[in-house]
Amino acid sequence: MYKNQKGFTLVEIAIVLVIIGLLIGGVLKGQAMIQNAKVKRVVKSADELRAAVYTFYDKYGMFPGDETVDNSSSDSSNGDGNGRVTFGTEHFELFEDLVLAGIIDGTYNGTSDLPIHSFGSTYMMYWTNPGNGNGHYIRYDNLPWDVALEIDTKYDDGVFNTGTIRANEDYLAASSPVRYLFLPF
Repeated sequence: MYKNQKGFTLVEIAIVLVIIGLLIGGVLKGQAMIQNAKVKRVVKSADELRAAVYTFYDKYGMFPGDETVDNSSSDSSNGDGNGRVTFGTEHFELFEDLVLAGIIDGTYNGTSDLPIHSFGSTYMMYWTNPGNGNGHYIRYDNLPWDVALEIDTKYDDGVFNTGTIRANEDYLAASSPVRYLFLPF
C-alpha cells in the first residue's frame, strides 16, 4: 500500500537544504571578498598617489599642481610654488602634472577631472586641516560608512574625529555615505 506513494523523503529534503545553504554561503562569502578587495583598492590608491607625488617631487623639486615650471609643452597651467597643493585649482592640476610627467596614466584636463575610487566617487590630494593640524591629505568622497569605519579602524583609531584619519561625520548607517574621509599624506 505504501509502495505506490510518491513524494520526497526527509533525507532528500535535507540534502536539498544543505545544497541551498552551501550556495547561499558561497554567494555571501563572494560578496564579502569583493567588498574587501574594493576596500584594499582604496587604500592602495592612496599609497600609489603618495608614491607618484613623491616621484614628481624628486624629479622637479616641487609638488605637482603647485609647480611653477612647465613639465611639458602641453602643461595648461602652473601653481604658485608655495609648497602647498591648494584646493580649488592646484588639486586638479596635480593629476594633469603627474600624467604629463609620465608618472601616471590617464587623461586629466587640469580644471575638473579627478580619479575615481573603487566605490565610484572621486579622490584628491590638497593642503587642509581636517581637525588635527594642517598638512597635505588625500580626501575620498562618498565612501560607504562601513568602508570608512573599516579603513579608520584598520589604520588608525576607528573614531571619526580623532587620530590621523578623519571624516567629516560619524560612521553611522544613517549617515551613509561618509561625505569626506581624509587620509594623511
